[in-house]
Amino acid sequence: MATKLYVGNLSFDTTENDLQDLFSQAGTVRETVLIQDKMTGKSRGFAFVTMSTDEEAQNATQQLNGKALHGRNLTVNEARPREGFAGGAGGGARNKSFAGGNRGGRSRRF
Repeated sequence: MATKLYVGNLSFDTTENDLQDLFSQAGTVRETVLIQDKMTGKSRGFAFVTMSTDEEAQNATQQLNGKALHGRNLTVNEARPREGFAGGAGGGARNKSFAGGNRGGRSRRF
């Protein structure tokens, strides 16, 4: 079973290929996802790496947690599910002041 790892404290110069190369030393990498800012497209300083097996994920964590990459010591641990994230289902207005349309062209300040 595949295990997803959180990789933090990344240099903004780190690429997905850098992570692929580094983590492949510990086992088979299924996927690397470097998290980027939606507006600027720049790295947010963390990523997720999915290893093929739990054993390979444990090896990667032991070998790479604290290891330097591009001048930064990596934080590597098993990824946790997002808290408070329902995941794709549902909808509805998050703020009642925006429910029901335009409200005459005015917006509220908060």
